[in-house]
Amino acid sequence: MSAAAGAVLRATGIVAGYGAAEQILKGTSLHVAPGEIVSIIGPNGAGKSTLLKTLAGLVPAREGEIHLGGRDVTRADALGRSRAGIGFVPQERNVFGAMTVSDNLEISGFQNPGEVGARAEEIYARYPMLADKRKALARTLSGGQRQILAMAMGLMNAPSLLLLDEPTAGLSPKAADELFDAIVALNRGGLPILMVEQHALEALAISTRGYVLVSGRNSREGAGPALASDPDIRKLFLGG
Repeated sequence: MSAAAGAVLRATGIVAGYGAAEQILKGTSLHVAPGEIVSIIGPNGAGKSTLLKTLAGLVPAREGEIHLGGRDVTRADALGRSRAGIGFVPQERNVFGAMTVSDNLEISGFQNPGEVGARAEEIYARYPMLADKRKALARTLSGGQRQILAMAMGLMNAPSLLLLDEPTAGLSPKAADELFDAIVALNRGGLPILMVEQHALEALAISTRGYVLVSGRNSREGAGPALASDPDIRKLFLGG
């Protein structure tokens, strides 16, 4: 059996866009196998974030199929995808700034209200910083702390796959490194992760595999570290 056949997520031939005539994704395909970190990289405008939003059910797929754990979720909306096991952390507006850390976690555990308390305690044990600031307003957190909170919110419904859209955007190098460490730790705990990341080489270095997206189409695919060391990839993202 191929890796794609046993995948947690399998998307094939995805065509999607935001307007009736706008086509951003032009037949994109990918898969995420159990235990993997998979990165999607590519130039600006390649359709990377659109792909994640399509997988999360926020943008409808006009063509193609999306399977999660062998189940066809192509026609499911965002709530249906979440209930099926997809956790999605968007790049922007991913926390409620006027609410406390505790309230942000509570509101994110909407699928299983009876388990919110226990799930939150698991989050606090994993991220002591959030426990220390549970009564603080989310807007008072540093950029790195807000991203940890956003990721923690994505974990509150115990997803089988976590989608991260540009998790280190706007962070300092130190905060970005710490967030990458947190992503690796999550994955080592058994959670498959699919992410779009602006720091392409750093993301590939911690990824099992990576996809290069160009103009809404698959351009390259390979092992993360191999792509990170590829001269053509390095030229694309470092220049020269």
